[in-house]
Amino acid sequence: MQIFMGLMLPFVGTALGAACVFFLRDELNSMVQKALLGFASGVMVAASVWSLLIPAMDMSSQMGKLAFVPAVSGFLLGIAFLLFLDRHIPHLHLGSDSCEGPECSLQKNTMLVLAVTLHNIPEGMAVGVVFAGMLEGGDNMTMAAALTLSLGIAIQNFPEGAIISMPLKSENNMKKGKAFLYGVMSGAVEPAAAGATILLTHFISPVLPYVLAFAAGAMLYVVVEELIPQASEGKHSNIATLGFAAGFAVMMTLDVALG
Repeated sequence: MQIFMGLMLPFVGTALGAACVFFLRDELNSMVQKALLGFASGVMVAASVWSLLIPAMDMSSQMGKLAFVPAVSGFLLGIAFLLFLDRHIPHLHLGSDSCEGPECSLQKNTMLVLAVTLHNIPEGMAVGVVFAGMLEGGDNMTMAAALTLSLGIAIQNFPEGAIISMPLKSENNMKKGKAFLYGVMSGAVEPAAAGATILLTHFISPVLPYVLAFAAGAMLYVVVEELIPQASEGKHSNIATLGFAAGFAVMMTLDVALG
């Protein structure tokens, strides 16, 4: 039951954020969006370091001075994986009129959801791999640590759900129910990716440090390639910086205090 709850927490965070479309009349203020994007970036960076990269290096401590090798290798593979998806899956980012990836005839709304879905894949993998490590009895992987990571990602998914659903309603004149559904759909990939990772636990266990770092690399790719540039664009970029600091502090606190 705890594992199921942990896998669903990030999805619930996205759904609750998407539900803002029923309570807020207009699109989120640009400064609020910057703060929320910065906050999400801070959470993801802190989660990548404390919940993924540090445990990956701790698990490899028997390698002595080469304990960094699994973490660095997995990290770079995660970056390459997201780069591959970014290049080969058509998607459209908020505030942009040009499609990224191969040319296609998909509707704009579908490509917007695909963009957020791409971001959510590594988050689902991160949650799944920590639960997989816990199930395999890893010394650095506990139920508390897994639930803490899941809670942290759920917190940053709340603004992400709002940021995807609100513009769909205001800019595309979409009905509230449909905009909410699109926001929810963007988060559905997270429990799916997490569940698939857990099903592969038996195969993951021997290379767990590499997989932890892989998830970290994939998440940091999203932060550097998309979230921070969007948050820093235009005026008042300092708002995004403050949001980043708040998100980093919240996730660091959760991981150390609860993990």
